[in-house]
Amino acid sequence: MSKKKTRKAYAKGKKAKRKQVKISLGVVSFIIAAIIVLIALPYIQDRSPKIIGSAVPRGDYTYGIDISHYQTRIRWDSLMVMTDGARNTILSKTEAKDLKPVSFVFIKATEGADMKDRQFMKHWEEAGKRDIRRGAYHFFRSSKDGKQQARNFINNVGNIRYKDLPPVLDIESVHPGCSDELLNRRALAWLQEVERHYGRKPIVYSSASFISSHLKDEITDNYPIWVAHYDVIQPDTEKWMFWQFTDKAVVYGIDGYVDLNVCPVEIFNNPE
Repeated sequence: MSKKKTRKAYAKGKKAKRKQVKISLGVVSFIIAAIIVLIALPYIQDRSPKIIGSAVPRGDYTYGIDISHYQTRIRWDSLMVMTDGARNTILSKTEAKDLKPVSFVFIKATEGADMKDRQFMKHWEEAGKRDIRRGAYHFFRSSKDGKQQARNFINNVGNIRYKDLPPVLDIESVHPGCSDELLNRRALAWLQEVERHYGRKPIVYSSASFISSHLKDEITDNYPIWVAHYDVIQPDTEKWMFWQFTDKAVVYGIDGYVDLNVCPVEIFNNPE
């Protein structure tokens, strides 16, 4: 064999070996990649950030959220309350020890005499398509006429269905110079006007401290109470129907922290 042919044969052999090495490296790389994917698959499927929210209270409760225009991205078909072994609310399905559906939602409709929440109709309609009981609430301004505020609420909400929750009056503050007497008189005007219109007794929302400091028995004894009281085993307020126990919960299907509420199962199933 000539030297020229020998060099060609040698070069051809080296090329074939390089090709075999490349093929072998490709197979090894594929196997390694497959192993990595298999190991990481549970984490890829559960892309929820590892955020921990407030712990849920012990008891036989149904769970619900309250929202307004601040909540713009809600995955309505995915709403769940997931908790870990310490009952903290979490977003990770792989770490969840318990899972509860979001059974109700309170949606801000109006504020004062003329303000309307810009996300209300969207939230109201989306909730109405699901197996979630919805309720509308009005943020009360003690500086405004109670009946006028009631008309603002009624005109914006429109009709409510039998399975919807009763309307809610959210009373959180009193404007400077307003007496408790005037506050209660205007709040009662709203409650009575809304009750006459819908034929249902509205719910009153407030904090435990505001209820004890400002609201008269004429309101607390005659209307269902939705109390906000954080970092306690049970609210101090008597005869409450709903309890907002935190504003720092995480709920699967909604971005960021959210208010989380509970209602005793026996009350939720027989609210009126």
